[in-house]
Amino acid sequence: MTFTKTLAGIALTAALAVPALAQDPTFFRIGTGGAGGTYFPIGGTIANGISAPPGSRACDEGGQCGVPGLIAIAQSTTASVFNNAAVQNGELEAGLAAADVTRSMYLGEGKFEGKPHPKLRIIANLFPEDLHLVMPQGSEISNLGDLAGKRVGIAQAGSGTQVAVLQMLDAWGVNRDNMEEAELNNSQSAERLADGQIDAYFYAAGWPVAAMVQLASTKGMSLHSFSEEDLAKINEIIPAYIPSKIPAGVYEGVDEDILTPAVSAMLVVSSDLSDELVYGLTKALWNDNTRKLLDNGHAKGKQITPDTALDGVEALGVPLHPGAEKFYKEAGLLK
Repeated sequence: MTFTKTLAGIALTAALAVPALAQDPTFFRIGTGGAGGTYFPIGGTIANGISAPPGSRACDEGGQCGVPGLIAIAQSTTASVFNNAAVQNGELEAGLAAADVTRSMYLGEGKFEGKPHPKLRIIANLFPEDLHLVMPQGSEISNLGDLAGKRVGIAQAGSGTQVAVLQMLDAWGVNRDNMEEAELNNSQSAERLADGQIDAYFYAAGWPVAAMVQLASTKGMSLHSFSEEDLAKINEIIPAYIPSKIPAGVYEGVDEDILTPAVSAMLVVSSDLSDELVYGLTKALWNDNTRKLLDNGHAKGKQITPDTALDGVEALGVPLHPGAEKFYKEAGLLK
């Protein structure tokens, strides 16, 4: 798989330029999402925060404050489903993934019936991912049933968005048989919508989404605001999706609050990782240096806090990694 250059890539380059020292580097791969989404920049920030390559300056001397010897690399992927599968089979050490998909894959439920992923472990709840239903500027629908017969972007195969969206659409009688679906990443979807090749597309991500910011400021766009009744119906279908709001003004031309369902993004690792390593990276995730990186990066970074790190985790049914559990107990965040 191609490594995508991120902030963490800078750490990698610096590390390779340092003469070999006694400490061997530990490479740590984090699966993210497409370059136009939210997982990609957030994953890069986390990778930068938890890294401390061999030979780098000590934290108290202005160097990196991550796990000593760790070189974390954020990789662009097709997101949740791919990331969880890759963590399970050892192709990735960690990944960002939607809560509902992570639960289904861990337990082997729903679309993943009979295919459990028992090695999945949680490090932290990160931020809410709001479902964006994007349409051309001036377009409106009354509900999801209006998408029958339309050309609709349902996100990439291998994404949690696609799994959830197909469940939602089915509840309104819309499926692959009566719509023209397009399996595209967020950037591709925005381009196709701008060119008039699709009528609408879905994407779940923390706002603001870079590709949508660009779309809104060039061609313009509309976002569907769900009714409270429809949000309740979606929550009943997929309990992990809860009512949320994209505030007015996040995207140019979208001047009213948008009511929409949202699901939590989780940082997931493998149970194969040692307790010592996961304890160290959890501690690094929540240190002051990483806090500064999160606060000065993507807008969603400010919502990634230790106070919300365990929100919804117990109810999710996917275990915390013991190394993370040890940190949270020491920090007084877990009894």
